[in-house]
Amino acid sequence: MEVENKIGFGRDEEKVGKEGNKSRLSELILRVAALVLTLTAAVVLGFDKQTKKVALQFIPTLPPLNVPVTAKWRYLSAFVYFVVANAIACSYAALSMVLTVGNRKGNKGLGLMIIVMDLVMVALLFSGNGATGAIGLMGYEGNKHVRWEKVCDVFGKFCHQVGVALGLSLFGGLSFFLLVVIAVSNLNKRF
Repeated sequence: MEVENKIGFGRDEEKVGKEGNKSRLSELILRVAALVLTLTAAVVLGFDKQTKKVALQFIPTLPPLNVPVTAKWRYLSAFVYFVVANAIACSYAALSMVLTVGNRKGNKGLGLMIIVMDLVMVALLFSGNGATGAIGLMGYEGNKHVRWEKVCDVFGKFCHQVGVALGLSLFGGLSFFLLVVIAVSNLNKRF
């Protein structure tokens, strides 16, 4: 009987070991994806700048003046927050890859810290995405109640780059969210 139990236990251990390797591989792939996506989002918005000549008419009897106007990500605090949040998430993704690979022995304290920080990155990225999305929508549609005009019809390239950066960051946040889901499902398998 003992021999049968040992053989059965060994098979279960092999099965758990293979599932653990798949889980680690998927975790590493998601961390690399989060790193690349958040880095790309920060760079795309961080280098976003467009200058256009806009006709301004101060007095109706005078001809309009063509004034060069520049749109930069630094001019709106929501865009600054977005770039900084993605830079923080990118840095954390690089650090967490090193910590995850170094934690092969299964240090529970370090594993728990990584899970909690993954969840913090989800919150950080989604808050930055929400702020950027709100300001981006304001630039796209304007707000008639406070007399804010649309700016995306003038600064189309700038607005498109904001949209691309926002999409990349959303996928980066989803990568961190999936890491949390994997960690929770691994906890569920243990109990």
